Amino acid sequence: MDLFAEVKALVLNGIGELVDAGTLPAGLELKAVTVEPPRDPAHGDMATNAAMVLAKPAKMKPRDIAEALAERLRSAPGIALAEVAGPGFLNLRLDSARWFAVLPAVLNAGRDFGRSALGGSEKINVEFVSANPTGPMHVGHTRGAVFGDALASLLDFAGYDVTREYYINDGGAQVDVLARSAYERYREANGLEPAIAEGLYPGDYLIPVGEALKEKYGPSLIDKPEEVWLEDVRTLATGMMMDMIRDDLALLGVKMDVFFSEKALYGTGRIEEALAALEARGLIYTGVLEPPKGKKPEDWEPRPQTLFRSTEYGDDVDRPLKKSDGAWTYFAPDIAYHYDKVTRGFAQLIDVFGADHGGYVKRMKSAVAALSEGKVPLDIKLCQLVKLYKGGEPFKMSKRAGTFVTLRDVVEQVGPDVTRFVMLTRKNDAPLEFDFDKVLEQSKDNPVFYVQYAHARAFSVAARAAEVGISLEDEALAGVDLTPLGTAGELKLAQKIAEWPRQVEIAATHHEPHRIAFYLYDLASEFHGLQHQGKLDAELRFVREDAPEVTRARLALVRATAVVISAGLGILGVTPMEEMR
Repeated sequence: MDLFAEVKALVLNGIGELVDAGTLPAGLELKAVTVEPPRDPAHGDMATNAAMVLAKPAKMKPRDIAEALAERLRSAPGIALAEVAGPGFLNLRLDSARWFAVLPAVLNAGRDFGRSALGGSEKINVEFVSANPTGPMHVGHTRGAVFGDALASLLDFAGYDVTREYYINDGGAQVDVLARSAYERYREANGLEPAIAEGLYPGDYLIPVGEALKEKYGPSLIDKPEEVWLEDVRTLATGMMMDMIRDDLALLGVKMDVFFSEKALYGTGRIEEALAALEARGLIYTGVLEPPKGKKPEDWEPRPQTLFRSTEYGDDVDRPLKKSDGAWTYFAPDIAYHYDKVTRGFAQLIDVFGADHGGYVKRMKSAVAALSEGKVPLDIKLCQLVKLYKGGEPFKMSKRAGTFVTLRDVVEQVGPDVTRFVMLTRKNDAPLEFDFDKVLEQSKDNPVFYVQYAHARAFSVAARAAEVGISLEDEALAGVDLTPLGTAGELKLAQKIAEWPRQVEIAATHHEPHRIAFYLYDLASEFHGLQHQGKLDAELRFVREDAPEVTRARLALVRATAVVISAGLGILGVTPMEEMR
């Protein structure tokens, strides 16, 4: 049950009646017509822009259309008031019973209330984290992991067929650096002094890799030239790093559907196949790039190069595909990887990158547009930096990691629920401050506590009702008489619950899971406010021994609140607590 969608249907029906009556011309485009909460709640429960968007194509004044439409809507079921405002906005108020009617729908559907058919089972790929397999995940990866996982869950809830994917960057120079770093730990395991030169990875996390190498090879690799041991050491080290990364992801509650190896693209013809697809469309050529203005990028060379015409798809410059030594640039396997996604039949692609990958956005979008002939959209979400604080000071680096704070450091400090929720309290492209002290506070200023406490309070109310002999399952509560409901606080809470299906579709359409966290905070605020009113006035308490019918109706409202909070927290990957101390 989506009340906003139902009212929009009434608006569209009213427009249809005006067309049939000859008041409006036939053939009007109605896609831009919306029904949503007004900016100022004093103006009504809902507002529609119908008259404003139809005025120009209908060649009429917006206010004239609004007046005619208001007249039709005043007789529509559930509409208590339809008023024209300003140049032609139409504000609506609904009967309170229409709002409370959402409660049985919630209780009957359970956590599936708000699930949408928006996606139509369309296949969508969400690639996120994709950290280099050179060490444990750091706090920046944590934000990307939480964002990507919550986005995938949101899209699933909205009716998409979602694949969570991790791209293992195991084909570049960084894994050779890993192998050399691990080799020094191997020497250390054999009783020699490790030479951790500048540019190698210094973290203690490579000590177990050195020990594993010793166990497998004994001292046989000592003092051997690099070409003898590099590939074997790289393979073992990369495998152990990926095991560590999988463990870190599991600690955060993230499970991938696919791990795709970059190395699998090399020497298999898959890169050549992708570039051949571009070449067949005349998008590959040999040319010399103009010197860039300002700082020169690493991939610019003043020589003839194999180039991709990315400017034809909105990029700033065409992009090189081969280096001077004939090796592929980083861009070439990325093209092949996305070509693989396109050929797997995904209708949409989403990449979640760190903020330092901003320069890759235009080139990757141009590549996917070219590879799919514009049929597969690519949305790239950049996750900005996370600043960590503890005791008012920046959180210190992790000795084990060597140079950064790890995901495990964060989760072990505050737990996965707090980590996940707090990471979603800002839009992904906005910087985030994570204060270890504040995120553990039991106050309204701590959003995860505030929302989880609302859910726990709802269970406490149900327990209190059971103590006085009123114990009902959700199925029974769905059939109780709701006419005792009607206070201003009860109506506001029901209205907020009714917004849930709309919020799901908006968040899914814009790929913004933080909207779910914001909504849950607002819902919790309405619930806590109503509970507080009961402390001030005994007649407003959720549980009244002297009024069992009132208690039952209020229990339906309380349980519906808990159901929606539970569903929302499920999308965010956060546990809905039933008891808090």
